[in-house]
Amino acid sequence: MEHFNIDKRLLEAAAKAEQLASDNFRKISETAEYNGQKVLSAFINNRIAEMHLKGTTGYGYNDDGRDKLDAVYAEVFGCEDALVRHSFVNGTHALSTALFGILRPGDTLLCVTGAPYDTLTEVISGDSGGSLKEFGVKYRCVELLPDGAPDIEGIKKAATECKIAYIQRSRGYSLRPSLTIAKIEEIIKAVKSVNQAAVVMVDNCYGEFAEKKEPTEVGADLIVGSLIKNPGGAVARTGGYIAGRRDLVELSAYRLTTVGTGKEVGCSLDENRNMFLGFFLAPQIVESALKTSVFACAFFKLLGYEVFPDANDERTDIIAALKLGTPEALCAFCKGIQGGSPVDSFAAPEPWDMPGYDSKVIMAAGAFTMGASVELSADAPLREPYAVWLQGGITYPSGKAGILLAAQSMLDSGNLKL
Repeated sequence: MEHFNIDKRLLEAAAKAEQLASDNFRKISETAEYNGQKVLSAFINNRIAEMHLKGTTGYGYNDDGRDKLDAVYAEVFGCEDALVRHSFVNGTHALSTALFGILRPGDTLLCVTGAPYDTLTEVISGDSGGSLKEFGVKYRCVELLPDGAPDIEGIKKAATECKIAYIQRSRGYSLRPSLTIAKIEEIIKAVKSVNQAAVVMVDNCYGEFAEKKEPTEVGADLIVGSLIKNPGGAVARTGGYIAGRRDLVELSAYRLTTVGTGKEVGCSLDENRNMFLGFFLAPQIVESALKTSVFACAFFKLLGYEVFPDANDERTDIIAALKLGTPEALCAFCKGIQGGSPVDSFAAPEPWDMPGYDSKVIMAAGAFTMGASVELSADAPLREPYAVWLQGGITYPSGKAGILLAAQSMLDSGNLKL
């Protein structure tokens, strides 16, 4: 770390943290190699050619590159079909499109892993703007158990009449454990045991390629995610995907475009190459992000903080939560992350009233793509328990440097005692 002024004591803790994380690093690399080969196989099997990297304009009829990208995603995720589009503005847009595409007045949406991510609140139960509630869709929620685990018996009781059973894989702004593929499979079996017709939909954001399987490979009917998170591989400039059963993907496509045209329209402009290349790189980008996350947890635990998950826990997404204790510590941490970013390192993050959230949020993200949380970034609502949620790191060396600079910022501001 000769290029940065890092306290010697922090460097010593970092070296120890890497030793503690070595076993998990090895497992992460094994998973990345497996997933990289899976993606390469899908490219070869679908005969991806240079022509597919080019885009179309206008209506986008017969956009073979767009359609081939859908096929590659479907093969990698082990499902029937996929809808991969740059026109999804974020993960919430893709999730909302799927929900509105499938649900009808009188149907019930059941969230089986507690309340969903903050930005879906208005989509589900807002009193204006055309929410699901306004369209007559009922909403129920099965809360998590005190230890953060899904309430399997509670899910069985509640799922008997729902149209969609909704699973959020990542922890969101909570300290509960993110869901492993094995746990997601257990939930799916619980739902299907009492309601075979229920559509099991998984918010897969932050989880793609963290394990060797995806939720669609263990029974999920639909998964949804963002391309400026894991599957975009830090190359896709925008977009999202919906993948799963062909009929459900079609209904989602009807909602994104129009009934009757669905996936057949929507030009790809010049985004095909970015989306293909990003998906090809994604397993290795996720590897770097996971290693950064594991290092951060090992390092901050050595510094005396609570971390979620523990450094040696099995990883199923790229998110780590660090319980820093005070708003001042949160802000100092985010300032350090921003200062260690390749873009806009000179900017000073400040808490603000971010749309879709019920409290001020501070975000640090000096990224090549604005808001791309597969790149090293940190954000936190300024509320108890004053934890920061950390994700990303497209190379491990830069991710490690960012974590050390965040700790140095806390030390310099008097918010970290050694």
